[in-house]
Amino acid sequence: MLQIRYIRTRLWKTVIVVGTTAASLWAQPSYAPPSDSLPNPYRTVLHWAQLPDGRHWGSTAGVAVSADGKVWGTERCGNQHSCGGSPLNPVLQFDQSGKALRAIGAGLFEDPHGIFVDKAGDVWVTDERVSEDEKRGVQVIKLSPDGKVLLTLGKPGVMGMGTDTFGAPDGIVQAPNGDIFVADGHDGCDCPNARIMKFTKDGKFIKAWGKKGSGPGEFDGVHGLALDSQGRVFVADRLNNRVQVFTKDGEFVAAWKQFGRPSGIAIDQNDLLYVSDDQSTDKKGPQYNPNCKRGIRIGSVKDGIVTAFIPDPEPGGPISKAPEGIAVDRNGNVYGASNGLPEDGTRDLKKYAKK
Repeated sequence: MLQIRYIRTRLWKTVIVVGTTAASLWAQPSYAPPSDSLPNPYRTVLHWAQLPDGRHWGSTAGVAVSADGKVWGTERCGNQHSCGGSPLNPVLQFDQSGKALRAIGAGLFEDPHGIFVDKAGDVWVTDERVSEDEKRGVQVIKLSPDGKVLLTLGKPGVMGMGTDTFGAPDGIVQAPNGDIFVADGHDGCDCPNARIMKFTKDGKFIKAWGKKGSGPGEFDGVHGLALDSQGRVFVADRLNNRVQVFTKDGEFVAAWKQFGRPSGIAIDQNDLLYVSDDQSTDKKGPQYNPNCKRGIRIGSVKDGIVTAFIPDPEPGGPISKAPEGIAVDRNGNVYGASNGLPEDGTRDLKKYAKK
């Protein structure tokens, strides 16, 4: 009798494992919205990043940390959306004190958005918008730290759904083997794109997955990207109010709504997941996500349970002070690109230091 029960248990486990692989974990655990009483182990460092003299913050969405601890961010040349015609460098590097060290990228971008710094120190930046003269934009550009163009993906000023064009690229991340993942299909773009594109380190197209929708593996407003230690791809599926998880080959793994309405995603060396939510609101409209507060949620990629929350200091305010882009350094300090208003100081690059 014991032997029969043991065999049945083993068979049941085998069925579950096989079924999990085939069905890609569409049936995921259901989590309640995170509690507002979760601990906040961080203190906000106001006005952390200091722009060079004479400059003020334009719209910003991208932030990344290099292996040497330097912080890089994108800034749209003091404007809301466009660097068109500006002589300013929109890609900036800061030290740990927030002092600006260098600025690069003048004349290359229309609307710089996502940013990633690879292990060699080179900087990858996405440009989500086409310039008015249609000669610039909707590309990914790889730069050396001193601003030399090393590689481009996409065609300048040309929107498309092919393997060599983008509709509105925003999130970007690189795997340890050099493969590059790009989120293509920023919400609000005049394009049908809603996909993740995968390239080799030298820019050769490998594959793409996803389409517009709300089912497993579908997207509506793809945004930030991050990889965990297993190489799984975490996607901010913003308009669907969820984080989606895939294998490195695009197989659907999970859909998590407990991290709010995700804009930016970062994963640290301990496989802690940091998700920025700068949009959730109880008000009916395009950013509707009831019972969920704006801020940064932190949890493990292993089980998806949220364990900490950095709240927006004005959760009910008309303009979010929570960040859009997010990054984390090896000491656990968090950096957020806040796309607020220039006149009230909410548009900047913030630091959240561990208490």
